[in-house]
Amino acid sequence: MGATGPVHWGALAALVVFYSLVYAVGRSAALRHRVSSADDLLLARRALPWWIGVFTMSATWVGGGYVNGTAEAVYSQGLVWVQAPWGYALSLVVGGLCFARVMRRHRFTTMLDPLEARFGRRMAAVLYLPALTAEVFWTGAILTALGTTLGTVLGLGFAPSIIVSATVAVAYTLAGGLWSVALTDVLQLVVFLVGLWLVVPLVAGEVGGLDVAWTSYVADGGGTSLVPPWRGWEDPAWGDTYWSWWDSALLLIFGGVAWQVYFQRVLASKSEQGAVALSLVAAVVCLVAAIPAALIGVVGATADWGARGLADPEPALVLPYVLRYLTDPVVASLGLGALAAAVMSSVDSSVLSASGMGVWNVYRPLVNPAADPALLTRLIRRLILIVGTAATLIALQVGSVYALWFLCSDFVYCLLFPQLVTALFDRRANRYGSMAGFAVSFLLRAGGGEPALGFPTWLPYPMIDASGAVFFPFRTTAMLAGLLTIVLVSRLTARAC
Repeated sequence: MGATGPVHWGALAALVVFYSLVYAVGRSAALRHRVSSADDLLLARRALPWWIGVFTMSATWVGGGYVNGTAEAVYSQGLVWVQAPWGYALSLVVGGLCFARVMRRHRFTTMLDPLEARFGRRMAAVLYLPALTAEVFWTGAILTALGTTLGTVLGLGFAPSIIVSATVAVAYTLAGGLWSVALTDVLQLVVFLVGLWLVVPLVAGEVGGLDVAWTSYVADGGGTSLVPPWRGWEDPAWGDTYWSWWDSALLLIFGGVAWQVYFQRVLASKSEQGAVALSLVAAVVCLVAAIPAALIGVVGATADWGARGLADPEPALVLPYVLRYLTDPVVASLGLGALAAAVMSSVDSSVLSASGMGVWNVYRPLVNPAADPALLTRLIRRLILIVGTAATLIALQVGSVYALWFLCSDFVYCLLFPQLVTALFDRRANRYGSMAGFAVSFLLRAGGGEPALGFPTWLPYPMIDASGAVFFPFRTTAMLAGLLTIVLVSRLTARAC
């Protein structure tokens, strides 16, 4: 996935200007809002205005994985398998209606605080591991999306593209924390929405217009429905894959809730009402932001690549191919600016979230309970560097953006979501139930294997085809089994606590 041609210096210059502008905004925010404590760094003193909250929440979810992954799925799998945009939008609705108010009311600092309060410091430290893994994989997917696009469109190497982008995002995050992240998100979301929506009609014109592209896409089997038939298991075209579809859908809806990047904005809001409102409005923005990416996937699927002397692009490269070969350099620069904006708005949020939880919920309670605010702030900044580096290394090794994107929510859905639900809403839940539930969820999820990581299936689930693919909804089974185990074991061990 290296460079595919000569460097396009004009587009590269435009990208450098954009990166410089983003860094300047982030640095300006850091100077205006001085960071003197972990609360300042992580939660912007709980003074985040509602409108900025909407921008930063939306920009965080609409990352490079969101854009490239949506185009990839439309291009390679058909519209019915493009689940992530509406799945994540619904996760914001669920979070806003069911979780935001109670989290903001208790003035927690991180998502792990209610888990620490209910299950103890050590169990919260254990639960930090899947949270950290999810954040690192999320950031890796985002950086991969940008690296493939810059490599294809600009002719830059894959590795330098990723490293430079990660460096800029980490630099201003180190300086100003959430204030820098939030204010740069405003700029980045505007650039993304304007840039990508301007690109769509221009690239569609290369295949005869959107109407022609859509008609051809549907005729070639791309479909028009976002959901399978209601009794799809009886449909020969679906069969066991029907259950896999619902497993993935539920994973995205509920696996999109238990994220520190989400709760960081909820907890930084000025009020409970603001926390709920920004979640619901951001859900609408996320849906709108997915439309141009999906249309680019349609254009990529219907373009006659052979007529341009090119082989059909790999699914993960469809968006950069459309920008590179169906546009002129000016239009490609608009698309690149949009994607770069989406990527940086998510990278900064993710590394800040993972670093904050590590220091606040692992180092502070277990290693140094008496740590002063200045020390905690320094440690968070050091961990930002470590997490950013780890995510960059992951990005250099992955293949499919969409696969890695799903894997992020996989850990959260199976392992963290049942823990968060019981910590907040089951007063009888205890650490023994938490440990048992975590073990059950982990074993049932691990037993289904993970092709993206090369792990085979080792539990005898039903609905396994000859290639080893598991169509049984084992992820939802793992989540529900873990949730039920926490509830039951907590009640059986109530006297031991």
